[in-house]
Amino acid sequence: MKQLIAEPMQTPIASKTGTFLAKVISYIVHPIFIPTYFFVYLMWQFPYGFAGITEWQLKMRLFGVFWLTAFFPSFAVFLLWRLKFSDSIFLRTQKERIVPYIITMFFYWWMYYLSRNFTDQPEVLKFFFMGIFIATVAGLILNNYFKISMHAMGVGGLAAAVVLTSFFYETANGLPISIALVITGLVCTARIVVSDHSLKEIYTGLFVGIACQLIAYMVVM
Repeated sequence: MKQLIAEPMQTPIASKTGTFLAKVISYIVHPIFIPTYFFVYLMWQFPYGFAGITEWQLKMRLFGVFWLTAFFPSFAVFLLWRLKFSDSIFLRTQKERIVPYIITMFFYWWMYYLSRNFTDQPEVLKFFFMGIFIATVAGLILNNYFKISMHAMGVGGLAAAVVLTSFFYETANGLPISIALVITGLVCTARIVVSDHSLKEIYTGLFVGIACQLIAYMVVM
């Protein structure tokens, strides 16, 4: 009897803990931070790709990536919410995601355009920015039919970009690739736990994120 009474009391606690961790993971590895994370990865793993610029210029370049790919899209979502164009900043419906997709698409295209003219940063940024731009286009189109997971697209694209970067530089980056794959699994699992996405929406997002980076790599590089 004691065991029967104790078991149901443990379930809500475990569920709350799992949900909390899933939410934390979803916030930390939010899609808007993916470009910044990838840029930091390049700074750490391939610093020679930034030869020709000072440390201060590199920090400002990182700030620029965050400013254009994270801050402005987030601020746009905030404005849409405050102006009553969306019910929340979490973009829970397909309709609420249309304008943010378009806004993000613009900034990603601009980052790709800028990356083509920079000779003092890694060339892989060209295919990466093109890849995330294509992913937003695909996400906007598929959003008409179902609510594809943005998180899955983001981490799928990040994992693919890390692998493709290793191919481009012909470097065995076992640890970064392993970390990227673990993060991808954690984020997708977290979205299953705390979001209203179906498995189809998450798996499709993952496939789109990976496929768009592969396409961009073949076209740009």
